[in-house]
Amino acid sequence: MLSGCTVGDVLLFDPAKEQLVTLQDKTIPKELKDEDMIGASHGWSFFYDRRDRTVRITDIFNPLASKSNPTVIPLPCLTDLFSEQIEQVCNVAMTSSCEEDYVVAIKFSGGQLSLCRPCRDLEWTNILTPFDCCQNSNLMYSKRDHRLYLPAPGGKHLFSYHLNSRTDNNPELHELVYRGHPELDQSEWEVLSSCSRREYLVESTSGDERYLVKWFMVFSEEETTEGKIMCYTEDIGDMCIFIASNEAFCIPASSCPGLKPSTIYFMGRGFGSYDLATGDTHHYKAPGGGVITTPYWLPPFSM
Repeated sequence: MLSGCTVGDVLLFDPAKEQLVTLQDKTIPKELKDEDMIGASHGWSFFYDRRDRTVRITDIFNPLASKSNPTVIPLPCLTDLFSEQIEQVCNVAMTSSCEEDYVVAIKFSGGQLSLCRPCRDLEWTNILTPFDCCQNSNLMYSKRDHRLYLPAPGGKHLFSYHLNSRTDNNPELHELVYRGHPELDQSEWEVLSSCSRREYLVESTSGDERYLVKWFMVFSEEETTEGKIMCYTEDIGDMCIFIASNEAFCIPASSCPGLKPSTIYFMGRGFGSYDLATGDTHHYKAPGGGVITTPYWLPPFSM
């Protein structure tokens, strides 16, 4: 065992079986022992050291990764940010798994967006988004467009940043056109309005499907003669969507036996699954009956 490291068990919740999975005898690197987890993307976990403002990426929660020597990738220090911004990370996103040339992005509450290419950059590129409406937006990377997207509250617009642009940090504005909103009575709209809501843009691993989630309503992007339309749907086929504090993602339910198709799995202010077809919500019991302190979904590692 490496000097300064400890060995312990890692507990993961499996929504397909609705039970905890124990990764026994995992080596916990000394760098991570006093750090806070601030996000997850592509199965990688992001940790932050408040002492020196270093960000690290690790595969410690990957059941297929090395038990004795998990990968830990240090990123540059977040030196140009106000300390209170670090306290309020909205989410993180990655362009891919840790391959040769990938980009990581951190979205903070407020207008801060920080980008880094770990294989090239010695410091973060900090972008001040010009739109107050994106203060708490969730970041999503599109494999299809090679862009980072931020949905505006209400879901009427998307703002995007092209990662191949070297000089232009100004986002592009995309107006969203909707069709087929569900018919709800006034009392149902009032209940929804009283709930906390964030919009999540989700894209399949192939890039062929894209969805916008508002509350538990799902709108599928459809190509029409009038252009791209966001169409309300209660059927997303074999797909299931995972939303929490991680970068939202969707996968085929058939890729992991036990997952339910056309279902949203959620974690945060609630913990459970929502069946789009029936409208039924199934709540899970939080491990130990307490509050979930790491509300992050990780994709099935067998994919």
